[in-house]
Amino acid sequence: MYKIVFERELAKKIRLFEVHAPDIAEKTKPGQFIIVVVAERGERIPLTISDFNREKGTITFVFNEVGKTTKQLGFLHKGDNISNIVGPLGNPSEITNFGKVLCVAGGVMIAPMCLQLKALREKGNIVNAVIGARIKDLLFFEEKAKPSCDKLYLATDDGSKGNIGLEFLKEILEKERFDRCIAMGPVIMMKKVCEITKPFKIPTVVTLTPIMVDGMGMCGACRVTVAGKTKFACVDGPEFDGHQVDFDELIKRQKMYLTEERLSALLYEKLGGSKLG
Repeated sequence: MYKIVFERELAKKIRLFEVHAPDIAEKTKPGQFIIVVVAERGERIPLTISDFNREKGTITFVFNEVGKTTKQLGFLHKGDNISNIVGPLGNPSEITNFGKVLCVAGGVMIAPMCLQLKALREKGNIVNAVIGARIKDLLFFEEKAKPSCDKLYLATDDGSKGNIGLEFLKEILEKERFDRCIAMGPVIMMKKVCEITKPFKIPTVVTLTPIMVDGMGMCGACRVTVAGKTKFACVDGPEFDGHQVDFDELIKRQKMYLTEERLSALLYEKLGGSKLG
């Protein structure tokens, strides 16, 4: 059992849990993820680690209550136990002095990006970052990101806060030269970032945690074509060269079980869901 020692609501349906997991905290590095099982007979879900504290023996992750299992997770509070957590999994991020780095994060992936911002800054990089969401009410961690950034931009799909969408990045890239770009967020967002950075020949890394299911390389759900070769996001990644990822194939794969996923979440709510399913 893994006890929740701290919780916080970052935005509507977006929650942060800090969990006592000393064995995981001891080995965690930026970019890695965990597999969470809410109850004994529950589903496995991958979540990117957004922070860790080796002295306290804790890890932190952020989730959006959107599917059945994340809704189950949302029933838990400080003092409750999570049945099982496996990790850290995946290859850690490459953190070195690249020079000038542009980091773009959206949705719940703003949280793990903040961990990367801090690590990149500590290595001496000049760090510019963009954090975005659909609407201003879903935007969070602006104050947490600022100390690790030389410049911080905000963006929302509807323009309710900061820039509208990501088109403004083109103007930035026309004026400034970056040595690396890191994108973390919804697949469609990462695709857009790669389309923007490619003409400028900026090496761009994307995190493909959003397409994982099992997290161990056994289910095959996270198959992705990178540079014409089949890779598995969980064991070969989660980070890949974004300019080599076949995003169109990836988006189609994401939609394969969308109906079943929505039906499962709907039935869960209609039947008066709880943390036990």
